[in-house]
Amino acid sequence: MNYSVSSLTQTVDCDVLVTWAGREKADLVFKKSAEERLIVKYAETSLEIDAILQGVLAELTAVNNTIALLPDGSVKDDQIKRQTKLEYKKFLLETRRETYGVIALLQKQSDVARVDDEIAQLDVFIAAVEAQRATLAGA
Repeated sequence: MNYSVSSLTQTVDCDVLVTWAGREKADLVFKKSAEERLIVKYAETSLEIDAILQGVLAELTAVNNTIALLPDGSVKDDQIKRQTKLEYKKFLLETRRETYGVIALLQKQSDVARVDDEIAQLDVFIAAVEAQRATLAGA
């Protein structure tokens, strides 16, 4: 973007803008750092959740097959209770995967890319203001 820095006529105004932009940039750098930490956490958690979920799905399949073969009675009732617990665990893992899984990971990566763009724009702004300040200081 072309900034209309030529309308700045005093070096003190340039200093104020550079200070403001520097604070904004520092905030964005901090935000980026926090987002990058979340990306690492989400990547690790995503793998962990997927591994546990695969185990639960395999166990649920085995329990369902067992229930189909058992005659009515206490053993079958115990397996049905186990099935219900596994289905609930599956539900919790799938919900957790939405919050901390691949989807959340990609959203955080997108957030970091947007922050990078904002930082780059602030760098362009700061350079333009500093160039105008140098012009004013030399005049």
